[in-house]
Amino acid sequence: MLFNSWTFLVFFSVVVGLYYLLSHRWQNRMLLVASYFFYGWWDWRFLSLIFISTATDYICGIQIYEHQRPEVKKRFLIISVVVNLSLLGFFKYWGFFVQNFVTLLSTVGINANIATLHIILPVGISFYTFQTMTYSIDIYRGEIEPTHNFFDFALFVSFFPQLVAGPIERAKNLLPQIQNDRNFDKDQMLRGLQLIFWGLFKKVFVADNLAIIVEQVYSNPAATGAEYIIATWAFAFQIYGDFSGYSDIARGTAKCLGIELMVNFRQPYFAVNPSELWRHWHISLSTWLRDYLYIPLGGNRKGTIKTYRNLLLTMLLGGLWHGAAWNFVIWGAFHGFLLTAHRFFTTFKRSTSRFGSHLLSYMIKAFFMFHLTCLGWIFFRAQTFEHIKLIFNQIFSGFSLTPDSEEMLFKVLFFSAIPIFVMAVETFKALRPVLFSNNVFLKYCQFSNLPFQLKNVAYAALTYLLCFYGAKAQAFIYFQF
Repeated sequence: MLFNSWTFLVFFSVVVGLYYLLSHRWQNRMLLVASYFFYGWWDWRFLSLIFISTATDYICGIQIYEHQRPEVKKRFLIISVVVNLSLLGFFKYWGFFVQNFVTLLSTVGINANIATLHIILPVGISFYTFQTMTYSIDIYRGEIEPTHNFFDFALFVSFFPQLVAGPIERAKNLLPQIQNDRNFDKDQMLRGLQLIFWGLFKKVFVADNLAIIVEQVYSNPAATGAEYIIATWAFAFQIYGDFSGYSDIARGTAKCLGIELMVNFRQPYFAVNPSELWRHWHISLSTWLRDYLYIPLGGNRKGTIKTYRNLLLTMLLGGLWHGAAWNFVIWGAFHGFLLTAHRFFTTFKRSTSRFGSHLLSYMIKAFFMFHLTCLGWIFFRAQTFEHIKLIFNQIFSGFSLTPDSEEMLFKVLFFSAIPIFVMAVETFKALRPVLFSNNVFLKYCQFSNLPFQLKNVAYAALTYLLCFYGAKAQAFIYFQF
């Protein structure tokens, strides 16, 4: 069931309509049924995987907490991790590893005929597997206590707004909200509806329109270097509009139900270095990788060389998390290299706060970092080594705009303009807060500060663009991850 569909509108209207008529206990029961129905809409058979993960971590969490002996605690933690990663590994990576093993054997003259299963990738398995697994880890670390209410825990795992593509929530944030009473709040409902609208706009108007341009170029072997560059800019804002749009809809939907989910994006394309990029892009995943992979590997506590190793390993595995293909591994390695290079150079020069930097210097750094990010998006989108090689050959063979590529550039700017403006306003507000509070024009560049009448005009304009220039509804990119 897609957020950007009439089916979801009907589903959500029914859920909200019933929700505030029920007591807290029955709100949770109804949300659990609704979440299973939402996920089962794609394929009801995969509900069994969610139930296995849920039952495993519910039991392991209680056992880890109640046993005093460290070796018993660790045994149940291992059970949790092995079960979750086995499900993820089989459904997502089995075919990838088998195919590469066969290829490896063939390079040494061994012709292996290993049958591979045609395994369908369950929607959202990468997200809910990470979410439920951290529950057992946090109990083992002594950071939270387990719940003895199985239905509340099952709702934590399957909560439908963020089940399929995040944000990846921690039990310490989401579970207490599930366990506590929730009452209707008019202001919270309005903020939720605003987030849903903004997320739909980014998805349908921005991402889905840019997807058409990206597909036309990346599927055309005869595309020019200029067209590949423009299409890569388009893909940068397509994936931002698509994924941050999903996160906004998820947060808005949860808000309407009285639950607050974490912010997943904060103006990532105005980051000035690789470290800052990953503090602003897919925040729930980057913090997960930091807390459950990078730090357990040793973080930056065991010397410079091991710190670089840990950064590279973390980003390699982060790339592989995105998909069972070598282009994602390359993309992860690319960002691992950027992070290690940034850390290497900052050891020689004390970095200054982004808020205290000169505005022109800041913009130059952000411009450079954005294009490094776009370079990485080529690896992410191209999918094969041959295609990556073709793209770079075309780009470095020369840059010349044709009437067709000029029209393409205009479309990219048209569909990207509003999110660029919003990101720029939020970034400059953080850089120069006093200027924004004292300047009337800059103050009203922020939507929240607009007078009521101008807000209505802005909503009308966005609705017009959404209705008359929005593209045909497409699945969200991160559904396949």
